[in-house]
Amino acid sequence: MTESISLSRYAQIGAFLLRYRKAGLFNGLDLDLQEAALAQEADPVESGRPEQFVDDLEALGPTFIKVGQALSTRPDMVPPAYLAALERMQDDVAPVPVAEVRAMIEAELGARIGVLFGSFDDQPLAAGSMAQVHAATLRDGREVVVKVQRPHIAQTLREDLAILEKLAGAADRLTDMGRRYGFADWVHELRHSLANEINFALEADNLRRFAANLHDYQHLYVPQPLDNFTTERVLTMDRVRGIKVTHVPPVRRMEHPLQQQAQELLRAYLDQVFVHGLVHADPHPGNVLLMDDQRLALFDLGMVARLPPHTRQSLLKLMLGAIGGNGDQVGEISESMGTPLQDFRHSQYRRSVDQLVSGYAGLHDASRAFSEGRLILELTRVGAACGLRPPPELTILGKTLLNLEAVTTALDPTLDTRAVVEQHLQQMMRHQALSSLSPANLASEWLDLQELARRTPQHMGAILRTLAENRLRVRIDGLEESRMMESLQKIANRIATGVIVAALVIGAALTARMQGGASLFGLPILSALFIIVAAILGAGLILSALRRDRKVDRAADRTPD
Repeated sequence: MTESISLSRYAQIGAFLLRYRKAGLFNGLDLDLQEAALAQEADPVESGRPEQFVDDLEALGPTFIKVGQALSTRPDMVPPAYLAALERMQDDVAPVPVAEVRAMIEAELGARIGVLFGSFDDQPLAAGSMAQVHAATLRDGREVVVKVQRPHIAQTLREDLAILEKLAGAADRLTDMGRRYGFADWVHELRHSLANEINFALEADNLRRFAANLHDYQHLYVPQPLDNFTTERVLTMDRVRGIKVTHVPPVRRMEHPLQQQAQELLRAYLDQVFVHGLVHADPHPGNVLLMDDQRLALFDLGMVARLPPHTRQSLLKLMLGAIGGNGDQVGEISESMGTPLQDFRHSQYRRSVDQLVSGYAGLHDASRAFSEGRLILELTRVGAACGLRPPPELTILGKTLLNLEAVTTALDPTLDTRAVVEQHLQQMMRHQALSSLSPANLASEWLDLQELARRTPQHMGAILRTLAENRLRVRIDGLEESRMMESLQKIANRIATGVIVAALVIGAALTARMQGGASLFGLPILSALFIIVAAILGAGLILSALRRDRKVDRAADRTPD
């Protein structure tokens, strides 16, 4: 039964991929005979119907809703029209029957609903593909919300992702597009992200971390989880009352300007990314509420990526280079973070990045400015077009900045986000420079210098002894031994073939003077055979050399300038 369901799911997903194979999303996926038969049944759609594509993606279930959200960060893979439709994708689905929700809560928390809560609202506040949220009150009257994982969602995700991993692996092995984009790696990252998102214990930890990191921001608030009412599948936290930032009435905006809130939100998220290494990958307007006391409440922190220190430094330098109009710096850093493919066009990429950064830096009117999020995502598109696979951190940062820009624009349409970002990043760099001069860092560096000074005479003595005994060896890892030996073997084969051809020609000349016996083309048969064999070997040698030279010329054309 399970196998038949899996085959049915394969067919459903395969039909969807084939239906949109000409939409510009799956170019390069070759069809075999069986797929061609399926293609006749699945009517292809035109590339101008992105809304239909999103509807069909949502119909495939929660896994593909998340796939769509992930694709919305990849302008290198998705055409602009489809990208815009994916950005508007809604994660609203039919709610789970309340009886199943109650059973889940009681099984996870180990007590009946009536014992756990003073009241529990059976009507959900929100229903998404992964979970749904219900309002409740504790026995002491404290208002909370209970986020409950949808039944069987983990199994659904595992099954769908297993299918996607097999399809992605086949695409990577068999198609140029797969080798370019690395679909298997992308699906692996998606699996890791979804595993974290459905673990509500991790989301509770993210809520605590964000609250601690944003403690100094007076206009920001993060609701806190209740540890005794939280498990991996149930999350209970303080209830926040407010309105979405996109629904703030103009009268309230006039009475209470929100410029300070918008600036604090932008600076706080920059701190989260570049100082604390936490990237909330989904800070869209629906996840930010304006409370009655004019504070902004942040929640839904399931999708949080963590950046190591060296990645933070690289992203910070890239952002500062973009703001300063330094295309060389942006190109160098983004190239070092990405994965160059075999056909990577270095010069073309650097020229495109220079033009992109110059265009961004040349816009000084905030109302027309090319946003920072768009700039980062455009870098990934340019890189993919030139044969540079972008790092996942770059797409996550671009999507985060893009969502933040939507929130800050809703709060204060006149806010110059570029000026706020530039000022805060420069302040951040000054703070990091000063912190590097702290007593602890200076003491650590002094100890390193002491260790270096202590060991230098010993190391110098070892080097001099090696030179005196003629034992110095230089190892070069830039050459591939197998490739070099293969090339030497081909050269040897050509030389040997040339020697044999020359010997056959000389033999033909010597045997041509033989008298009597059978003849061919007016020559003794042995002499004629020598000439025929020499001609065949010579022609083969010439064709092989010409074909090899053309390959070398094509490789030279792709070599960076």
